[in-house]
Amino acid sequence: MTSTPEPFGARLRHALDTRGPLCVGIDPHASLLTSWGLDDDVAGLERFTRTVVEALADRVAVLKPQSAFFERFGSRGVAVLERAVQEARAAGALVLMDAKRGDIGSTMGAYAATYLDPDSPLFSDALTVSPYLGFGSLRPALDAAAASGSGVFVLALTSNPEGAEVQRATAADGRSLAQVMLDHMAAENDGATPLGSVGAVVGATLGDAGADLAINGPLLAPGIGAQGATPADLPRVFGSAVGDVVPSVSRGVLRHGPDAAGLREAAGRFVDEVRAAVSGS
Repeated sequence: MTSTPEPFGARLRHALDTRGPLCVGIDPHASLLTSWGLDDDVAGLERFTRTVVEALADRVAVLKPQSAFFERFGSRGVAVLERAVQEARAAGALVLMDAKRGDIGSTMGAYAATYLDPDSPLFSDALTVSPYLGFGSLRPALDAAAASGSGVFVLALTSNPEGAEVQRATAADGRSLAQVMLDHMAAENDGATPLGSVGAVVGATLGDAGADLAINGPLLAPGIGAQGATPADLPRVFGSAVGDVVPSVSRGVLRHGPDAAGLREAAGRFVDEVRAAVSGS
């Protein structure tokens, strides 16, 4: 008899409460490798990634590798990503694979098998997905995540200015397309406790989300740090849903490497600032 895996939403809520509300991106830009004194090659990629994982995976709630920066090195880069996912999860961090996959039918099913099947070498605790082929196109990923106790984070209101062209467009019933997607997420999370496993990606740089973010699920908030948002901006953007926010920082932490202590100190500082902003203290 196989046991039902604990849902991602419950595991995430526990991680945020115990380790602090922070997601740190693993984004090995060529410029970051250079600033760390590393070559822009597979050896540099591996050194960078291992340093971040060893410094942070035993203390931050979520690590978010950006798949593209590994894929650019081909199969050897993907091998580095596989090891990072496995080592980060073994150290207790939840791994959110930032791959923004979105397709239809069997192709979406293959993406789901790649990232949300426990037998896959890239199996992650959650995956970012794009819903703009229609929310129903995500069904293979939603079903795979539910079966494995994983989660998905669905693009809703992203921090890039170009996103508004699609996300703020108006559906036939007058809702923005982003709100249509948020309402689908809320339906998926209905009745889940303490938190649903279908999250939304909502940029911290938006100023005012202009949408109902009460989806009973986590809200991944990129844009803090290098993109200009600060933890103090979170209550204004997220309102009453701010307690479910997972602030995401990449360069704001990573620029303090390659010293592991510097990475840890920067991550801890962001956690303290987020907690203060959310509590209003």
